[in-house]
Amino acid sequence: QVQLVESGGGLVQPGGSLRLSCAASGIIFSIYTMRWYRQAPGKERELVAIISGNGSPDYTDSVKGRFTISRDNAKNTVYLQMNSLKPEDTAVYYCNTNYRGRPTWGQGTQVTVSS
Repeated sequence: QVQLVESGGGLVQPGGSLRLSCAASGIIFSIYTMRWYRQAPGKERELVAIISGNGSPDYTDSVKGRFTISRDNAKNTVYLQMNSLKPEDTAVYYCNTNYRGRPTWGQGTQVTVSS
């Protein structure tokens, strides 16, 4: 059974940093593209960052230069380093992969950016 478990969310002041982690189990992690999504209250879920199995990253425009996605295939874990956080980054952040063609999600971790 595939499981994705996020951690690392919390409350941070504007300009601060957080690092999210997503631990995967039940898959050959290294061959899967991994994604971070977020969903703010009243808004649709949006793709934030994506990383291929060989480590090639891409980002939505609003986080470029501030967020970094990375992966450690030995630990079956993907990370999202978030710097220079803004109040508009407040959302529940979800880890995602497509397993056998079906989207698989973690439970999400809340990130709140507020003074």
